[in-house]
Amino acid sequence: MNSSAPDLRHSSLPPPDSALSTQHSALKLGLLGGSFNPIHNGHLALAGHVLDKLQLDHILFIPTGDPPHKQDGSLAPAAHRYEMVRLAIADKPAFGLSDMEIRRTGKSYTIDTVQTLQHQFGPSTDLHLLIGLDAFLDLPNWKDPRELLRRCRFVVVPRPGQSFQSLATMPLLPVLPPQALMQLDTGESLRLDIAIPSCRGIVCLSIPPCSTSASDIRERIRHGMTLANLLPPLVGSYILQHHVYQEE
Repeated sequence: MNSSAPDLRHSSLPPPDSALSTQHSALKLGLLGGSFNPIHNGHLALAGHVLDKLQLDHILFIPTGDPPHKQDGSLAPAAHRYEMVRLAIADKPAFGLSDMEIRRTGKSYTIDTVQTLQHQFGPSTDLHLLIGLDAFLDLPNWKDPRELLRRCRFVVVPRPGQSFQSLATMPLLPVLPPQALMQLDTGESLRLDIAIPSCRGIVCLSIPPCSTSASDIRERIRHGMTLANLLPPLVGSYILQHHVYQEE
């Protein structure tokens, strides 16, 4: 089993968060949540692409906490996943890290995270929530989806096997031109901005979907296969040193 996890009992927002907390009247902050099980080069490439294309000031990585009832041993403890993200972004000053969802007790909702960040950075902060198309299509089932749309801008990126044309029938959205959605899928168009009254809006980006799979990485680790070009070197070393994802 996983061992030697870092102690998060006294953790707080790390230095990148403190640097973000400046009184900047137009701070553009990207939010990238997920299990990061483990974080890999695909996550970093996505964050870098969005940072550049939307000219954001920072991207904040927010690892999920441990679920109340784990179904299996495939999810590494939150302390391990947090530390791997910290190592992965250590040399990237535009990337920050938050443990707010790890420290939160009970079920964690995205709306709670967004409200906490708005309180921390101020109501003028332009929050950009990075999300895969598959997860965005499920937005109507989230807690307070309309309030989320009001409070933050969604940045929707492709996912393998998903089509932007699926947005044509999605609740919460206005009527969208089928041709524009098709052009996103084919790569003929690289961006589509969707305006929603009284909301921050939605940005759909046509970028190559990430081919790196965290589940594939975990499988490769269990079988002692190479991780070259899949993980930041420090993350790979951490996994081997702490026997993360390796069976007894």
